[in-house]
Amino acid sequence: MIWLYILLAMLLVISPVMWLKPSPRQKRVAALRQAAMQHGVKVTLKRPPLHDDKVPMPAYRWHYPVQRPGPDFTLVRETHAAAALKPFTHDWRWRTEPLRPLPEPLAARLKALLERLPQDALVVESDPRALTLWWGESQGFARFSTYLPDFEALRDGLAGRPDDPGGSGPPAPPPG
Repeated sequence: MIWLYILLAMLLVISPVMWLKPSPRQKRVAALRQAAMQHGVKVTLKRPPLHDDKVPMPAYRWHYPVQRPGPDFTLVRETHAAAALKPFTHDWRWRTEPLRPLPEPLAARLKALLERLPQDALVVESDPRALTLWWGESQGFARFSTYLPDFEALRDGLAGRPDDPGGSGPPAPPPG
């Protein structure tokens, strides 16, 4: 009987330690994020630009050079977009279109990339600071790394194409 008490005591000591051990998915995601950051991608957990979505989601960001800001646009996977949004390519709709249309080679590059992304890629967003992919991290770095050259080339093509080339808009009228 005493051995049973000792065994129970040991299990009580060991069980919290087992809960702290990362799962295989947590290990894969940690390795993916670390490798992505080593390749210049900033990884954060933030609320995605989806309607009524309050749960933080991984955002992988490719920053534009400060002197060459990017355009403002948001593309949403059709499964998370309203039917009223304008289609861009198969399975993707504009939530926010860039004010200046993308040149055809850049639009074609963006379409090709969107068609390759995994199904858990829900949003591709650009603002003056960065190009961002919001996704569920369903793949390891080996597969994700195949997207890196495409995202970098897209970022480089979008850099210097801000929606407001003047910076802050037209000057304010003089007072009086």
